[in-house]
Amino acid sequence: MNDTTGLGDDVQLLTLDVNGTSYEVITAPRRTLVDVLRHDLRLTGTHVGCEHGICGACTLLVDGLPVRACLMFAAQAEGARIATVESLADSGTGELSDLQRSFSEHHGLQCGFCTPGFLMLAEGFLAERPEATKEEIKETVAANMCRCTGYQTIVEAIDACATARRAQCGKRTEETSCN
Repeated sequence: MNDTTGLGDDVQLLTLDVNGTSYEVITAPRRTLVDVLRHDLRLTGTHVGCEHGICGACTLLVDGLPVRACLMFAAQAEGARIATVESLADSGTGELSDLQRSFSEHHGLQCGFCTPGFLMLAEGFLAERPEATKEEIKETVAANMCRCTGYQTIVEAIDACATARRAQCGKRTEETSCN
């Protein structure tokens, strides 16, 4: 449970499924998902940028789809599967995911502030569109803002990861699913 000091009398108990773990949180009904994740659950990988849904720094996955966590109330996420950037690396070994490695290898990050949002946007997009073209990737990443990279390296990183995933999927037998 979390500290309810300063929340007033209007609070509710939520059960949130975040990165495969169930959390109970007592919070005000109008608190955003990003605030609950960062302040109550101490999952600080999801960043807060504009708080208006424009920059995409707070992008995470809700039931597999990219969502702006600054625009969603925590209460709206109850019963959904939430995945934050912390879910990408192997929790046991700390090994980076293929997408994270691709961002590193292709210099798809500089200051790193926007990176978690881009990673989660890309993860959700590639799950839905594994055969995405470079043009489709460009169009998708335009939804998030980066002030450092110029986007080209981000597009290259996502495209390289998608290409590698398709190649890996092609090596598997028909009996094995690539999803």
